Amino acid sequence: MLSAKVRATLALLTKVTQDHDGLTAADLAPLLDAGVSRAGVLQALDVAWAFNVINRLADAFQFKVGTRGFFDSGAKMLLTRGYR
Repeated sequence: MLSAKVRATLALLTKVTQDHDGLTAADLAPLLDAGVSRAGVLQALDVAWAFNVINRLADAFQFKVGTRGFFDSGAKMLLTRGYR
């Protein structure tokens, strides 16, 4: 089960991604009420921004998603180099 902080953050990020023109200061209230700090809100927005840019670039350049085997071998390589 997701915490209230995570649920509120995901709701904001969904709106930022799907309806950024409709975003208002009131959309931040549930996060603050749930105890998310200002720094936490900014960090979540930074991560969402990065993923949104990556997705838009991938769409623009018509990137293809690799096979499951491709991801499995990449994960294995990262784990052997200490990425956890």
